[in-house]
Amino acid sequence: MNQVSQPANNSPVTLINVFEVPAEHVDVFIAQWRERAALMSTKPGFLDSRLHRALSSQARFQLVNVARWESSEAWQAATADTEFQERISAVTANPQIPILANPALYQIAVEFSGPAPDEHHSTSSSC
Repeated sequence: MNQVSQPANNSPVTLINVFEVPAEHVDVFIAQWRERAALMSTKPGFLDSRLHRALSSQARFQLVNVARWESSEAWQAATADTEFQERISAVTANPQIPILANPALYQIAVEFSGPAPDEHHSTSSSC
């Protein structure tokens, strides 16, 4: 098990954004999120993004976005984009569908990785 301690200031950042979305609106939100994510994926500094969906419709946070960026400056520049801001406003402006987003940037404080696969054990048999 490997452990990494405090990161350097110029290391990548992770955006974690948990969304409170009424369960009946999750599918529509996902379709809209996919469009916004496609736009963000073209921005300088974007590394990757994954949207996670709760297994239970009773979960407070139905969706969790985890996106990695090269730096907080790259993320800030991307989110300042006019087209992105317009798309966000279109989602949050609908009073019929209350959506709450809770974004924040993070850097790795501690990291553990799983055990490496054992190359000496094989599932095939030899004759």
